[in-house]
Amino acid sequence: MIRSRTALLALAVSTAVALAACKKPEEAVPPAPSPAVTAPSTPAPMAPATAAASVTSVDLGNAVGADNRVAAPATTFAPTDTIYAAVATRTSEPAGSVPGTLSAKWTYQDGQTVHEDSRQLTLSGDGTTAFQVSKPDGFPAGKYKVEIAWDGTVAQTREFEVK
Repeated sequence: MIRSRTALLALAVSTAVALAACKKPEEAVPPAPSPAVTAPSTPAPMAPATAAASVTSVDLGNAVGADNRVAAPATTFAPTDTIYAAVATRTSEPAGSVPGTLSAKWTYQDGQTVHEDSRQLTLSGDGTTAFQVSKPDGFPAGKYKVEIAWDGTVAQTREFEVK
């Protein structure tokens, strides 16, 4: 009986070793393939504030009306003129309001900043915002420009001259 238990135990151990040796090693499961990246068929949309609000035009002049629009557009000014930039904006946001910063940077021909101004706005539909620059003792003659930016991104630039 001891012999049959020993034989049975030996048979069980040898079967376990044989099965372990014959067992196929587990293959590593390959990672799932990543989805193919394809180019979008349309350009990616810009940042929400930029896509929902835009500067549609900038007019320069030496006077604005009650609606902040330039009365008579001009690109040449006298040294003592107050120069206005009437900035037309539009929103495409269905909810009707887009907050952001509209700014104007006025520079002289050598790149020197003459004046900077900004407004925190909540745009709704179409609108016009007026910026102005003046120098009581007169601007030096030369070429100037104004850069209009929405949320820090230049949207439009206008050049003008003081004679």
